Amino acid sequence: MKDPDLHLIHTYNRSITFVRGEEVYLYDNTGKKYLDLGAGIAVSALGYSNEEFKQGLKDQIDQLIHVSNLYYTEPVIKASELLAKGSGMDRVFFTNSGAEAIEGALKLARKYAYLKNKDSKGEIIAMNHSFHGRTMGAVSVTGTEHYREPFEPLIGGVSFAEYNDLVSVEKLITKDTCAIILETVQGEGGIYPASEEFIKGIREICDKNDIAMILDEIQCGMGRTGTLFAFEQYGIKPDILTSAKALGCGVPVGAFAATEKFAAAMYPGDHGTTYGGNPLAAQAVCKVFEIFEKEQILAHVAEVAPYLYKKLKQLAEKYPSFISDVRGKGLLVGLEVTCGNSEIVKRAMEKGLVLLTAGADVVRMAPPLVIQKEQIDAGLAILDEVFLERSMAVKV
Repeated sequence: MKDPDLHLIHTYNRSITFVRGEEVYLYDNTGKKYLDLGAGIAVSALGYSNEEFKQGLKDQIDQLIHVSNLYYTEPVIKASELLAKGSGMDRVFFTNSGAEAIEGALKLARKYAYLKNKDSKGEIIAMNHSFHGRTMGAVSVTGTEHYREPFEPLIGGVSFAEYNDLVSVEKLITKDTCAIILETVQGEGGIYPASEEFIKGIREICDKNDIAMILDEIQCGMGRTGTLFAFEQYGIKPDILTSAKALGCGVPVGAFAATEKFAAAMYPGDHGTTYGGNPLAAQAVCKVFEIFEKEQILAHVAEVAPYLYKKLKQLAEKYPSFISDVRGKGLLVGLEVTCGNSEIVKRAMEKGLVLLTAGADVVRMAPPLVIQKEQIDAGLAILDEVFLERSMAVKV
């Protein structure tokens, strides 16, 4: 068998070749079955065999896959309406990925500031331990040094505050600040939801200083926390919102959306994309919204998420020396462990359970939103086995 890494740039430590999926299960090239509690890093919200979703894509392929953004298409008009209505924003720009959505959001914030004052330095406040993507602009606002250092110099004018520490943000505000960017729930940084005081405080700071509040809901949005977007649970609204991952449920598509006030700062020629929002990608967005409503996905998340959290708390009580915390929102949950998160994930994978890591010490779960309680039980039974083995090894 050929080395699968022979022609791939080695940016991932891959170990398994998956060949198909069904419901919330994946199958590798040996036929082994895996229960997936990672959903392609919070992407495959509908699982792997939603027939309506697949048929919608097949039908669109038969009609039109791509035309340039010099023209309208029916799917992109409909998709923009659905995302604007669902998010409470006014205007939408479709991208190919979450990182590109971040790039567009940063450009929009700086353009708004430039139109107010052409001498603005366009300073941006981001959060320590944040993650916004791998492109140069997204890396520049990612608050983890080891992601940034090899690629410096990055875009300038970025400073970092402490997440959930409003005073640390206030200290960084200057006359040149054009935006504050944060995840509504920090993902890679360890699954930390924003506190209500913090996110409302950010909203007040942005209103007072006429600067853009950018919320990154690439991972925590599209129903993962039980509402379509997590910010809805705080009674606030951002000026600019980024989305991706479950927005297309596996079809590469992202978006940044904005209120009219900020969206109006972009003129023809300021930003563009060849593939973003093409008919196939836009049709995926349309079908996701339609299926979410038809199958009452948000209500399902609201039902099963507390069950998952309860079961994880029970697991933490059973293994207090290995699990120090359970936190998250909806079906984005983290177990903070003291015994090596990578090793836990590796051992679970060997037993047929797909999990994710977050940061240095968190086992992350972001399952398909259609997961059932009995599937949660099956997954946590495997995780119980992993911790039991670890417990027995320590005793020996």
